[in-house]
Amino acid sequence: MTTGELYIRAMGATRACLNAVGSGQWQDSTPCSEWDIKQVANHIIGENLWAAELFQGRTIAEVGNRLDGDLAGADPAAAYAASVTSASGAVGAPGAMEATCHLSFGDYSGSDYAGQLLLDTVVHGWDIAKGSGQSTRLDEDLVAACLPIARELTTQFRAAGVFGEDLPVAENADDQTRLLAMLGRTA
Repeated sequence: MTTGELYIRAMGATRACLNAVGSGQWQDSTPCSEWDIKQVANHIIGENLWAAELFQGRTIAEVGNRLDGDLAGADPAAAYAASVTSASGAVGAPGAMEATCHLSFGDYSGSDYAGQLLLDTVVHGWDIAKGSGQSTRLDEDLVAACLPIARELTTQFRAAGVFGEDLPVAENADDQTRLLAMLGRTA
């Protein structure tokens, strides 16, 4: 599978988590200490909408501030579903993995950008599941795909303060526990 196909698969798994969030749970806390469930949803909705723009070659400046603010609205699950449709079309387009995506921190191949989105989607899907009391068991194939991406990104961006230090894990910890620990979360 390409990273784009894995990202599409991850969006589907996260969509299932969002669909299971109860109407009274949107303000519940998550492992992202600054964000409640709706705010995490808003973040990944924004990521998907940005992907739809950036995979088409647009720059941050061209998109401007139209993806700022509350994108989740009154129905975060529906807003997420719509964002998945947009992102899936862009990432699944012919040549998307070879495209140049102009991110705020440099130009990346579509494949590399899809990898970043994959990691963000998987981990924030876990945050939503954890915050809303759902099963937090992640798709093993997605976890396996995310591990090398997480290693690379945490190494690359830790000095900039984007990621904290790895949390300690037992020597015999499974891949999901290792992935979450790299991203400051405990299983």
